[in-house]
Amino acid sequence: MDWRQAKRAVFARHCNPWSAWTRWASTPLMLIPVWRRSWRDAALVGAWMAINPVVFGKPAHEGAWSTRAILGEEQWIEQRPMDAAMAVDAAATAAGVTAMIAARRHRAVPAAAATAAMMGLLMAYWELMARYYDDGAR
Repeated sequence: MDWRQAKRAVFARHCNPWSAWTRWASTPLMLIPVWRRSWRDAALVGAWMAINPVVFGKPAHEGAWSTRAILGEEQWIEQRPMDAAMAVDAAATAAGVTAMIAARRHRAVPAAAATAAMMGLLMAYWELMARYYDDGAR
């Protein structure tokens, strides 16, 4: 199996709404190992984030918003256009780095605020990806 086939197999399952939403909801878990400075916690959170995209089965249909967002992301990754989604993704990444730095410094309010910003930006990114998918499906 080459890289493209492996990626397609992962996205085919990760587009299940249960996978997409549980991964999004798990975002704050990424701060725990940094806050606690625990390699064990990092291994547990890392394992969950690694298996999440494949632990759920393929969705019954592609009509769910989260499914279309994840499938749009798959297409977007292939083409990597320099568009608004790139800026939103960069802003979400910056918010995530800020959250990690705040967690490392044991600053709960800034860590929570940056995590909330990142999760909100990810919702904006998903909306752009769902539109990207919808535009490509026509």
